Amino acid sequence: MSERENKGLANAKAAKNDEFYTQYEDIQKELNAYVEYDPDVFRDKTILLPCDDPAWSNFTLFFAQNFSRYGIKKLISTSYALERKKYVYRPPMADLFASEAPVDDPAFNARGKIFTLDRDQDRRVDIDNLQWDYLEGDGDFRSTEVKRLRDQADFIITNPPFSLFREFLAWIVGADKKFLIIGNINCITYKEVFPLIMNDKIWLGPSISSGDRMFNVPDDYPLEAAGCGVDERGNKFIRVKGVRWLTNIEHRRRHQNITYMSMADYIRYSKHKEIRGAGYRRYDNYDAIDVPYSDSIPIDYDGVMGVPITFLDKYNPDQFEILGYATGNSKANNNPYRINGFKDKGGVPLIDGKLCYHRILIRRRR
Repeated sequence: MSERENKGLANAKAAKNDEFYTQYEDIQKELNAYVEYDPDVFRDKTILLPCDDPAWSNFTLFFAQNFSRYGIKKLISTSYALERKKYVYRPPMADLFASEAPVDDPAFNARGKIFTLDRDQDRRVDIDNLQWDYLEGDGDFRSTEVKRLRDQADFIITNPPFSLFREFLAWIVGADKKFLIIGNINCITYKEVFPLIMNDKIWLGPSISSGDRMFNVPDDYPLEAAGCGVDERGNKFIRVKGVRWLTNIEHRRRHQNITYMSMADYIRYSKHKEIRGAGYRRYDNYDAIDVPYSDSIPIDYDGVMGVPITFLDKYNPDQFEILGYATGNSKANNNPYRINGFKDKGGVPLIDGKLCYHRILIRRRR
């Protein structure tokens, strides 16, 4: 991620500017992967889309359009009150959910809104059947009324507020729900997240494994980061690198074995100069080899290996075992989920006394 992109996201987090709207195509590609793996994954289920703008959200649009096709029992979408938002996004698709809400009604800005779709026997349900009403409060996911909606849902799917990611994930996990949310790849290093990944409670989604993704932003949103612009429809967007889907819904790619070469073959043929002809280096302070690239894991090595966090894009729990996490931040000495061997020298991986990047510690299953 570039310095300007980092700055843009950091500023968004500090200012609570969380109005990043996921592209319809990205939602469609991800959700299709789960339905292809299990065509009945959403059948007779209640889906909650919290922290959304139901009138403008592509999540709401997608599930409303596929309500009958997926056999969904109930769709619930909630939004924050407009006065809670620094910017208000109103793209052309707002017309699909046009309502007769009086703009001069104080509740229009002060209260969150709830949109629902219910299946009525065997009749076809689509966008035109979407019903809306005011929430009692401002739509905060931590409120009692939204918690009640969470508790009755089977799936929770959304792009959560960037500034509240940790709290939002805990809100889902604490309720033991199936979920699909968007976050930055670096979130896996959070002490609230990594134990869940290591214990096979959550994993990465199948459709995004590299590159950046475009998110729409409100018309008056400042375009300060690199990669910002205006699309052909006149909508502002920002490109964000390192985006990943996090989920606990099964998908096919999660159980596909990746073909790796032997250590000898990597040393002879690797495209990476750090490995080709040089081999794999060992850590000063832990009995493991460092694998600097996730496409260069020697399949015949039975010991512990430190791999980049992007290894999780192709992680198959039937093929490898996750043992722990070694932070690449020498100041982060309060992470209790590191391998014990690294704690003796600050809990960080060292080679020739130099700090390495974040590493996930893995071992091949036999």
